[in-house]
Amino acid sequence: MQRAYKYKIEPSRAQQQRFIDSLNLCRRLYNACLEQRKIAYRGHGISVTKYDQIKQLPYIKTEMPEYRLVYSQVLQNVVDRVDKAFQGFFRRCKRGEKPGYPRFRGRYRYDSITYPQSGFYIDDDERLNISKIGKVRIRYHRPIPDGAIIKTMTIRRDAVMDWWVSFTVDVPESKPIINKKPAVGIDVGIEKLATLSDGNYFENPRWLRSENRVKKLQRRVSKKARGSNNRRKVTLKLARAHRKVERQRSDYLHKASRHLADNYGVIAFENLTIKNMSKNHHLARSIMDASWHRLVQMTQYKAEEAGGSVVLVDPKGTSQICSVCGREVRKSLSTRIHVCLHSNDNIFSIDRDLNAARNILNRAQEMVGQGMPDVKPVENNATADTKLYRLCIT
Repeated sequence: MQRAYKYKIEPSRAQQQRFIDSLNLCRRLYNACLEQRKIAYRGHGISVTKYDQIKQLPYIKTEMPEYRLVYSQVLQNVVDRVDKAFQGFFRRCKRGEKPGYPRFRGRYRYDSITYPQSGFYIDDDERLNISKIGKVRIRYHRPIPDGAIIKTMTIRRDAVMDWWVSFTVDVPESKPIINKKPAVGIDVGIEKLATLSDGNYFENPRWLRSENRVKKLQRRVSKKARGSNNRRKVTLKLARAHRKVERQRSDYLHKASRHLADNYGVIAFENLTIKNMSKNHHLARSIMDASWHRLVQMTQYKAEEAGGSVVLVDPKGTSQICSVCGREVRKSLSTRIHVCLHSNDNIFSIDRDLNAARNILNRAQEMVGQGMPDVKPVENNATADTKLYRLCIT
């Protein structure tokens, strides 16, 4: 299986300048490759391939010696990025989506370089040796597992001008773990980030909406003249504020997904189309701030390592169907309590999200005969106390 390991690097001033020079040269090459393809096709009806452009790299180094300061495979990766941009363009055209023709990269719009195979290694002193750059200090806060094979390395500059390195690693498969922990259904939402079918839930901190500094800095940026030094300074402060929000959100999601992977064998989520849901302009900001998709992604790989699995079920009607009798009880989004009058001639009242979570679990259990492993479900007692308890993930 493939995993990514990310570390912060602390290059010297001279090394930072080499990184910046490499980014600028790669950006120029990217734009040149894009322009060549554009002119060749529109002017002469010729399709230039990736291999045609890679063959021209030695000639470019001869004509422009500055490109000799960039590792050869890094330049090849630039051509590969252009090719992938066009592949995505043609794929979207075939699907009838908005095409999004590849665009030229302006200043500060090209912020990473990739070493796809070689040209780097970590020495015994935990220093990162990079071809054409030298030895760079790295905060090696966690080791790469023994037996893992490093496939690619990407150097990235973030919005606040810090430098990071990411390794794509092939980790050897571990022995399968027999996981006999209970199954759980999870309903994600805005009021509560995730409601579990056993009555627990995760709060939604609303990191972006609760960060007043972001709002203030956005107003200050809008009042500064474009291209001015003052605007650039405030923009940097705004980037730091956004980075803080992103880190808070990631930390919370990692802790939530770790709790789920450690305590449940099979975890059922709704298979939501978040792109379509975010078209609602009243809820789009809150949906993106909650990051449901990231929660599912993090839970998937953590559950896999713990011997569990994540199941995605059809989301249709999970909030409208009674989890006890299976009948439909129509309700608006503002109605937060599910009330059913058909359950054994008794009134069944339960939190709307908890009812949806139990429906998600029921649908996951129905998938057992479709390849999902046998699981021990949590108790689903209609007369049980429906009070929700917040999970401690500090």
